[in-house]
Formats: sequence, structure tokens, C-alpha cells
Amino acid sequence: MRVLLVTHYFPPETGAPQARLSSLAAIWAADGDDVTVLTGMPNHPTGVKPPAYRRAIRRRERRDGYRVVRTWLYATPNEGVARKTLGHLSFLASAVLLGARPSGPADVVVVSSPTFFSIGAGWALARLKRARLVVEVRDLWPAIFSELGVLTNGPLLRALERLELAAYRAADDVVVVSDGFRANLIARGVPAGKVHTIRNGANVSQFTPGRGASPAVRGRLGAAPGDCLVLYAGTHGIAQGLSGLADAGAALAADPVHIALVGDGADKARVARRVAESRAGNVSMLPGVPHEEVPDLLAAADICLVCLRDVPLFATFIPSKMFEYLAAGKAVIGAVTGEAAAILTEAGARVVPPGDPAALAAAIRELAASPATRRKMGERGRRYVEAYFDRAALARQYRKLLEGPRRHG
Repeated sequence: MRVLLVTHYFPPETGAPQARLSSLAAIWAADGDDVTVLTGMPNHPTGVKPPAYRRAIRRRERRDGYRVVRTWLYATPNEGVARKTLGHLSFLASAVLLGARPSGPADVVVVSSPTFFSIGAGWALARLKRARLVVEVRDLWPAIFSELGVLTNGPLLRALERLELAAYRAADDVVVVSDGFRANLIARGVPAGKVHTIRNGANVSQFTPGRGASPAVRGRLGAAPGDCLVLYAGTHGIAQGLSGLADAGAALAADPVHIALVGDGADKARVARRVAESRAGNVSMLPGVPHEEVPDLLAAADICLVCLRDVPLFATFIPSKMFEYLAAGKAVIGAVTGEAAAILTEAGARVVPPGDPAALAAAIRELAASPATRRKMGERGRRYVEAYFDRAALARQYRKLLEGPRRHG
């Protein structure tokens, strides 16, 4: 099958969508499909293009058995609604105008959202190529903006919601990453038969539980000899609520515990200010690392954290980083609710209420004092992710959906 995957985000950028989509492309290509990825010039989250991509209008590349076609876009940091929207719209236009011909023929176009406006490019390309259209929904846009208070203009939100539902109607199938997302779409009128849940997972073969921790990596993360190293590795955005980690760190000031926050995002500067204000000397902040370095990073940790803000909509969200934590055989603490909390509980992880630094500190203190408990949690979590969240198995489940009937002309 000829598959065209359209996405605003792609490696060498780092992040959950980049990891998910590059793995899907590699697995489908390895299984014999002719896969092309149509994306923009890398710049997320800083808005700075690597030197090799500056002034480029279009680029063709090859990686892991599939083709990559990149088109120009307006590069902007991951902050500021107006500039980000302009960047998103620029990729919509360039993907169609600059990418339609070099991306070649396709039997199916898979477009991943966010960014929301990429769906417009996917729809136009599917029509031009007379291909099936599969829309993948990784976040509920624009609902998330309303919940977080980023957009408060009622008429604008309603207009965006109408566009969102029109996009789902235009798709032959819709793929979501949680059952909560699926229920949300069905409740708003999207036919149940065209909405399918394919959750995120982990490339379990990339992680070796029990491997020795590198003293050099632990040192870079700020841990002293004898410290229990607690790691958050991922997006520092307004959805994660990471400021509470500063308060948890302050509560653990007398304990042999160090908390490391690794990653980038729109809320990182505010989190850094909160860490400084709290005088939490046992909390360090570091930039994100390439995805190929994540196994070494996780191997250095004793406990891994996953966090979301205490917002009702987030009960439907499942942070993808938690699957890699489990695959690495780490003890995991989740400050989450809903579907993510249920998965972590089944995997043997510890769950605490979001937005409760005291409860988080207590859970960290308890696990820091018991290496045996951490080891048992890690072993159980690894078995769980192997059984239910192996990314290769999920990619092949996803691939079967691509062969479905074309519902639109």
C-alpha cells in the first residue's frame, strides 16, 4: 500500500508525536508498504531551524526505509497563539502547494493532529490523489484551549469546533489515542463505526530494564552519590503543571532525593522561576535530549514522573511518556486521573492526585526509601507494557485500518 503520512512535527525534532509517527512509518515500511512522510522543516519547539534547513523551500530525504518530503513553513517558538497559528497555516499551504507533486501517488493519506490545520492539508491531498483519508487525533483541539483558558472568545471557539467536526465528517476513518477521546467524538455526533482507538506505546526493544545507571548521566542530571534520582522527561507545557514539582522538591529538601526535569516547552520559563522562588536546591532543569538518548536517560533514574494539571478534560488524556518509563522497568508515579491513572494502576505504578505537591512528595519519599519496592514495580510495569503497549503490535493494528473502505468521493 502507498501511504502518505502528513504531520507538522517530525524528527529530528523531539517529542511524543515525533516518536509515534516516525515509528509508525518505519514499521509500516519494514512490513512492505511504500511510505512517504510529508512534513515541515524542523524547528519545534524553539522556532529555530538547524543550519542545514535554513533558506530551504523543499527537501527530500530518506530514513529507516521510507521517504521524507519537507516543505517550507513559518518557523516560530512554541509560544504565542497568533504566531503559532500563522506557522500552522503556513504548513497547511506549503504542504499542498509544494508537497503534492513530490510526495507522489497514495492509496491512503494519514494526517496527524495537532496541528489542527494540518487536517486541511491532508484533506486537500487526499482529494488530489483520490486516496482514503484517515485523521489521527492526538489532542482534542480546540477543547483543550478552552479548558486551559488559552482561548476565551466564544464565537471563535464555536467556529473552530464546527471546523473540527467537519474535518471528522470528511475523514474515512478517525484514529484517536484514548477511549476517552473516542467517547468525546461519538458524543458530539461522529459515527462510532469510524472512530478507532490506537493508543500510544513504546518500542520495548529499545529499553533494557536493570541496565546499569551511568554515573556521568546521573551527575549531569544533578544527582549526588547516594541520591534517589527522580526524573521527569518530556514537554514543559501549560498542560503538565510542572510548577508543583518545585514545591514537592522543597518538601523533600532534607531527604537524599534529587528531582530532574528534562525537556522544553512553552511553560519552561515559568517553571524555572517557580523553582528559583522555592529555593528547591534539589531540583534541576535541563534541555531536552534527542529521542535516541532517552534509554540512557531513563536508565539513570530511580523513579519516573508523569504529570497533568487537574483539569476535567485531562481525564481523557494519556501521556505517552509513561509507556517508555514502564518499558524501561522504572518505578513510576503518576499525578494524573482518568484513563491514564487506570492504566498506571494496572501496571503497578503509584498514582497521586494532580496538583497535590504534598501527596507527590510523600509518594517519592516512600519509594526512595525502598529499592525493593521500586524493583518490583519496574518488573511489573515492563511485563504490562510488553503485553499491551508494544508499539510494533499497535502499528500493525493501525495498519489494518488503512485498508478500510473509502466513504467519501
